[in-house]
Amino acid sequence: MIVGVPKETYPGEKRVALIPAIIPSLIKGGLEVHIESGAGAESGYPDSAYIEKGASIATSRLQLFEKAKIIVQVRQLGANPEQGQTDLPFMQEDQIIIGIAEALSNPHALRELNTRKVMAFSMELMPRITRAQSMDILSSMGTIAGYKAVLMAANALPKMFPMLMTAAGTVAPAKVLIIGAGVAGLQAISMARRLGASVEAYDLRPAVKEQVLSLGAKFVDLPLETGDSEDKGGYAKAQDEDFYRRQRELLGKVIASSDVVVTTAAVPGKKAPVLITADMVAAMAPGSVIVDLAAERGGNCELTKKNQTVVAHGVTIIGQENIPSLVPYHASQMYSKNIATFLLHLVKKGELTIDMEDEITKGTMLTRKGEIVHEQIREILGPLAGIRAEEK
Repeated sequence: MIVGVPKETYPGEKRVALIPAIIPSLIKGGLEVHIESGAGAESGYPDSAYIEKGASIATSRLQLFEKAKIIVQVRQLGANPEQGQTDLPFMQEDQIIIGIAEALSNPHALRELNTRKVMAFSMELMPRITRAQSMDILSSMGTIAGYKAVLMAANALPKMFPMLMTAAGTVAPAKVLIIGAGVAGLQAISMARRLGASVEAYDLRPAVKEQVLSLGAKFVDLPLETGDSEDKGGYAKAQDEDFYRRQRELLGKVIASSDVVVTTAAVPGKKAPVLITADMVAAMAPGSVIVDLAAERGGNCELTKKNQTVVAHGVTIIGQENIPSLVPYHASQMYSKNIATFLLHLVKKGELTIDMEDEITKGTMLTRKGEIVHEQIREILGPLAGIRAEEK
């Protein structure tokens, strides 16, 4: 069974779905791997490295889609709405498409896939269960985003992070606030601590307090009712506007005293909650930095501009999207491990095994034989779930 790895076409996307080092494990599992020429070049993996590990190089994208039963990508159509359209004519009935689909944010793209009757899987919908930890791309990419966010903040801040005692006097440590203590937030805390900053963190889920303290940061306790703050998967749940208004009021003083704020609050499939208003930015000291990891979903800061760095009231606000792609070598390595583990979950001894009773398979499958099969997506689309784009 052939697995095809096309070159990513989303603007600025430098990652690749499979790296050379993972190829032998897939071959051992009964798979043959074909790579579009140059697919790994921008992440530091040349064609020659794939050939050394037993992969074949496809001469064209069309050839890759024609030969491969399974296509693995970083961003499939839903997460690549414009350039991804060009791959639709290449897709074959019952072909398997695996990658980030942004299915909750862009469910209408699934009706486009239905015109080709492919079987699509969305990696970001991986259930949060122990068996699926090694397939969890949100955790692996969140780790990279949290790491890189702190480095970006340190680069933009006109201060040093660590406390220094020198002959020229003592330099006080930078004050860093991390909002959201999920995987990205915890990595950001760890990185800021390594750089010597004084770190505080806030999360509406009281359960993460122990994790924050274990990393040497101070947990910001706010007098808010947070009993319904966490879903069954461990993610923060969206709250009503009254909650966010009160939260902003209480967070204001902490934000105003911070040199750096890294925000990570995102709710899958929904616009990111605004946690920092323009007035709150104005209250920060000139030279302060905000890195908004929710920029791709509208931003946690009211003044965030997607893919831009803006200065407002003397405060630098970084709204870079797709931060893991800024570290493409290791981002590809981690994503590749997630993808390979998922592939070997679906393919046993070279044979495709689709078990709809399995929680991982059922939780990630989007479409099959021209139908949208994911229950949550069907609920979002309502009557449109049964209508293909061609029938609209």
